[in-house]
Amino acid sequence: MKRLTLLSTIIFFSLSGFSQSTKTDTDTSYSVNMKDVYVRAKWKNDTARYQYNQMRYYVTTVLPYVNAATALFKEIKAKSDDDNISRRERRQFINNKEAEVKKQFEDKIDALNTTQGVLLVKLIARQTELNIYKILYEFKNPLVAVKWQAWARLHGLNLDKKYRPEDENYLELIMADLGYPLPAGYAMSE
Repeated sequence: MKRLTLLSTIIFFSLSGFSQSTKTDTDTSYSVNMKDVYVRAKWKNDTARYQYNQMRYYVTTVLPYVNAATALFKEIKAKSDDDNISRRERRQFINNKEAEVKKQFEDKIDALNTTQGVLLVKLIARQTELNIYKILYEFKNPLVAVKWQAWARLHGLNLDKKYRPEDENYLELIMADLGYPLPAGYAMSE
């Protein structure tokens, strides 16, 4: 039965034009070029499916803010890495950018729920490859970083935790599905 199935598969591909044959001295080898297939897992139960769909909705909600934060981070990083800029100009540039972001996004970010805020922090850490504590420490000052870390710890979040893709399976599936592959700085350990 297995041979019949294998034989019928080979015949199907040879008749349908998907196969290519290469003739060498005495052997003929067949190769098949097929389209990529994405397989989605079946859900264990309705609760798991609901949690995935809810997280996907939340991720799509916070994704514009993540993109804006990542672009802003790159802009500030490029400006602060410039050797021709003084410390005062650097601080003034950062404060001006902070004021622009507050003016543009403060009311929208205040409207996010706690889960969306946690996802926002995780996704910014994922995209920048730094934890939020280090970003605050580097661009603002250590006191600001400690203040926000204390606030986050009171609310059950750790800003000093590095993003680990292996701990966030649903989040990684969602981000890959939305076209945001894992940044190169992460090495998936499987």
